[in-house]
Amino acid sequence: MSADRASLVRPAALSARTAEGMVGRGRGLGFGLVQLGAWMLALLWVAPLLYAIWTAFHPAAYAARFTLSAPLTLENFARALEAAPFPRYLLNTVLLVTMTLAGQLLLCTLAAFAFARFDFKGREMLFALVLVQLLITPDVLLVENYRTVSRLGILDTILAIGLPYMASAFGIFLLRQTFKQVPKELEEAARVEGCSWLGVLWRVYVPVARPTYVAYGLVSVSYHWNNFLWPLIVTASVETRPVTVGLQVFSSVDQGIDWSIICAATLVTSGPLLIAFLIFQRQFVQSFLRAGIR
Repeated sequence: MSADRASLVRPAALSARTAEGMVGRGRGLGFGLVQLGAWMLALLWVAPLLYAIWTAFHPAAYAARFTLSAPLTLENFARALEAAPFPRYLLNTVLLVTMTLAGQLLLCTLAAFAFARFDFKGREMLFALVLVQLLITPDVLLVENYRTVSRLGILDTILAIGLPYMASAFGIFLLRQTFKQVPKELEEAARVEGCSWLGVLWRVYVPVARPTYVAYGLVSVSYHWNNFLWPLIVTASVETRPVTVGLQVFSSVDQGIDWSIICAATLVTSGPLLIAFLIFQRQFVQSFLRAGIR
């Protein structure tokens, strides 16, 4: 009987191992496909950047000729800086993203704290209106926003560019979810120590939400650094234009488009963000993971 049982058990064990091997190979194939897709997306993302770098550092004759012996030059950057006042545009952009982010952090923090910890009439309805704002793209409100800043008398100013974005529904939602995860025992301990509500917010909630602030700050800075349509509408002078609007000067050249100068100007405008990402890449990823942004 034992020999018969062994003869029955061995084929079953072999079939189980075969099934496990097939499952393992299937998982390996799936992982390989995922890696292949990731590499393809990476190539699609990096190809335009590599072309811009090549074209910016080579004469215009080599814009479509990828010859390893092609001479290097910085003339394209010099011509781009002569064609447009990029130092002023960069200063305007830095002022814009700094002012907008400061206003967003202040307003979003206070609103998120109120929605997370205070009980007041109509709280759920107000928060639902905030969530509805997430469904509305900023481009839909261009006309109304223009009318508002025009009535305020702040057209053609940096404040007019950033003002419509300071009350961010995404920031309120993100910080509210983070604040709701803070244990109430920490808040009660701070209240016992004599902290006011603002003291509790500053000493308890803000430090805990630091990764969320960093992650949201990255999203905000990158968006407003690259924003084009709204700044184009409300600005009309060099003193207020950001770098994205300043780039349009190269699209109105009567003698044709010089891709070498355009690529050089593009690197000047996007270079600061790219360098910052390469230097602080690990910190950026960790902040997004801790904040729960995927």
